[in-house]
Amino acid sequence: MAKISAIEYYFPENRVYNDQENKLTKKIGIFSKYKARKDETALDLAVKAAEKLFEKGVCKKEEIDFLLFCTQAPDYILPTSACIIQNKLKMSNNCGALDINLGCSGFIYGLSLAKGLIKSNQAKSVLLLTADTYSKFVNEKDLSTSLLFGDAAAATLITKSNEDYIGKFVFGTDGSGANNLIIKAGAAREPINSDTVMEFEDERGIIRNKKDLYMNGPEVFKFAMREVPKSIKTLLEIENRTLDDYDYFVFHQANQYMLNALRRRLEIDENKFSIQLNDCGNTVSSTIPIALKREIEKGNIKDNDNVLLAGFGVGLSWASCSIKINLN
Repeated sequence: MAKISAIEYYFPENRVYNDQENKLTKKIGIFSKYKARKDETALDLAVKAAEKLFEKGVCKKEEIDFLLFCTQAPDYILPTSACIIQNKLKMSNNCGALDINLGCSGFIYGLSLAKGLIKSNQAKSVLLLTADTYSKFVNEKDLSTSLLFGDAAAATLITKSNEDYIGKFVFGTDGSGANNLIIKAGAAREPINSDTVMEFEDERGIIRNKKDLYMNGPEVFKFAMREVPKSIKTLLEIENRTLDDYDYFVFHQANQYMLNALRRRLEIDENKFSIQLNDCGNTVSSTIPIALKREIEKGNIKDNDNVLLAGFGVGLSWASCSIKINLN
């Protein structure tokens, strides 16, 4: 049995602001976000988040049995970034370390892996790090992405417990939608060359090149509206619960417009629904732990509260789960 014992998060020092009068800015509800330095990577942010967690004294580094690092912005093709983090944090050599290449649903996938390691007695304490630096992939001329994504990292400690505070999971994948959120060039399928760095205007009037992040916003929106409610319905069925059994809802913080559309579709009370992105943007795999931490600090989520989590995005991939808060 397992529980979330602590969460910390970290933003880069550089904060940038969207045009406050822009109609799209107001629609998505993101007014500022954080941007990593040119020499600062997702790995660096993850180390800072983990250091914050260890400084709180919630556990000792040598007590961590497994390190999971969820990112889509690794330092190298190889070695695994988690191995480098283990060394930078001076963690035990007996600690397992693994990268997860997943985006907006990555936190829930990582939470599931952590629970599995603990329930199978392979670990007692798991450190789940999430970090991304999408700013390095975004073309500033492409407002469909440049207004949305912020850089950040989160560190979540999952530990063995007497009661199971992490409930059941529902996962989903639709790889046929992979091209709706993609960076075409830069890996084995299409290496970077002189053609891939040439800017062009696509059929939707978006200026970018093939090594920039591309997002088909309308298709991603339709995907979320189609799959997230179905995922939550399935979760409710296997948990034998209704939405009224949950005290709070924390979804992937994609953008305010999409979140409110999902909330209305599911008929969730806005006073029980987290929106924590106005000042930091869509931080990909870190949005859920950041929102969880903030809602707990504000007192909106309390001890013993039942919380429903839902992540969705690049892949296309989605996941949902139930957790119970234990602040002791």
